[in-house]
Amino acid sequence: MATHSKFQEFLHKDTTAGIFLMIATAAALIASNSGLSDLYGGFLNTNVRVGAGTFEISKPLLLWINDGLMAIFFFLVGLEIKREVLRGELSSIDKAILPLLAAVGGMAGPALIYLWINSGSPETLNGWAIPAATDIAFALGILALVGSRVPASLKVLLLAIAVIDDLGAIVIIALFYSSDLSTGALTFSLLAFVAAVAMNRMGVKKSWPYILLGIIMWVAVLKSGVHATLAGVLIALTIPMKDEDGDNSMLHRMEHDLHGWVTFFILPLFAFANAGVALAGLSLSMLLDPLPLGIALGLFFGKQIGVFATSWIAIKTGIANMPARVNWMHLYGVAGLTGIGFTMSLFIGALAFDGNDMADKVRLGVLMGSISSGLLGYFVLKLSTK
Repeated sequence: MATHSKFQEFLHKDTTAGIFLMIATAAALIASNSGLSDLYGGFLNTNVRVGAGTFEISKPLLLWINDGLMAIFFFLVGLEIKREVLRGELSSIDKAILPLLAAVGGMAGPALIYLWINSGSPETLNGWAIPAATDIAFALGILALVGSRVPASLKVLLLAIAVIDDLGAIVIIALFYSSDLSTGALTFSLLAFVAAVAMNRMGVKKSWPYILLGIIMWVAVLKSGVHATLAGVLIALTIPMKDEDGDNSMLHRMEHDLHGWVTFFILPLFAFANAGVALAGLSLSMLLDPLPLGIALGLFFGKQIGVFATSWIAIKTGIANMPARVNWMHLYGVAGLTGIGFTMSLFIGALAFDGNDMADKVRLGVLMGSISSGLLGYFVLKLSTK
């Protein structure tokens, strides 16, 4: 019962976080399309310098949010992945096979649609991974709006797909969105990671040494050319989660302490900083541009086709089992919800393109695809519960 109540608490927090994300998105759209637009742009472009002597990190506030605060988000994602793999919904082949195959299909489908639409536009091909991500807070928020008649196993399935989806996004960022690698900085970050693993093996249960090594790793990875948020995932994998500690392990404590900060501050701030689209001069030709069109159709069609088709094949062939009390309409509704990319799609979009013109097109595509996917998932699930 304790595990069930904690899972319900987790779902409730993410539901509320979805509302915060909606408010932050609306605020960004208002700020970027009103007399506040100059103030909004100036705020995000404010240069912030941290340094001592000859060493310094100098970035606009937008990049501090995307590279710094989002590293904490990815740290939390790393903790959740480790917990799910060791003791949760991904701890055995029987539990993991359906969400694993669904997530793989849900990443491949959008990427293929995006590449097809952008095949004649070489300058935008680098954005193929943008529609491959799922925003767990928004997706769970929409699922909760449907009501309590949705089977609990459907919520578990969506959560598991989203966790694997996040892991896939992490791998994609590491392999495809890193450049100008510095061997020295990478070596230094690897040494910090090895030191954290050694502390885990020696039974160190104080959090501050891991936090200190995490900060050192973040700086080293930032300087290495690999995206700095990956340091958050790597250090999370070294956090102790001993069986004898149960729910009082360091991993559980850190996850509990960070969850509120990430869902109610970091992600809404990220959404506010990255969701502002200037709607002035918006035309049909811009909506049909290969970049926003590829993202929108990738999220809307690619996700639902990829997730539902792979799930259908896996269940029909006996590779995986249909979750308890779940029917095909439920499964199709969840497939629709996975097309809500939002924060993760915006994040990958910021890595893929840094031009203002490209950034607006990315935001437009993400908003179109995510909103339409959310509406589809909601209405399909609402019908399925009648």
